[in-house]
Amino acid sequence: MHLSSMINMEKFRDRYLADRRAEPLDILDLGSTDIHGCYRPLFENASWKYTGVDLGPGPNVDIVLKDAYNWREVKSNSMDLLISGQVLEHVEYFWITLLEISRVLRPGGIACLIAPSSGPEHRYPVDCWRFYPDGLRALARFARLECLEAYTNWEDMGDPASDPWHDSVLILRKPVRSPAKAVAVRAMQALQRRAMTWRME
Repeated sequence: MHLSSMINMEKFRDRYLADRRAEPLDILDLGSTDIHGCYRPLFENASWKYTGVDLGPGPNVDIVLKDAYNWREVKSNSMDLLISGQVLEHVEYFWITLLEISRVLRPGGIACLIAPSSGPEHRYPVDCWRFYPDGLRALARFARLECLEAYTNWEDMGDPASDPWHDSVLILRKPVRSPAKAVAVRAMQALQRRAMTWRME
């Protein structure tokens, strides 16, 4: 976990959660394994419940997902906040991940996703993608989520571990929809996920 990623997540927390410190929040950290640091300390709060999920056991992992694209272990509409950093570049079909993020967020729930726009190949176990703001905004539209912010840290900060990556940040909100529209969107996204994962090994 490089320094710029921690700073970006801290900025997100301070901007979007500063007035919610006394509010009970369910927080899901996607790709939470502690590799030279993790986001858990940023969200330590007596009112907040932080849950770390990843595809394998390890430090800071509370739930191991059996399927990268079908998180049966996480209920629909159960999370107020989803955070994730340095994950999407390692996900072969990240657009399906966005459908799951949409599914697990409560109406009005927020997500903060951080991924590199540059940097050398770093396979874990694969390294597939880099992200720019336009691509992040397109992801938001695909997942039927509101894009609150999408930006890239183009300037170096003077930290050798951070500067190669030029983090891109996407902040999303799940709209509060009418019951009928919420059911329709959920059904459509379930069909999308099934179609895109059919016979996937």
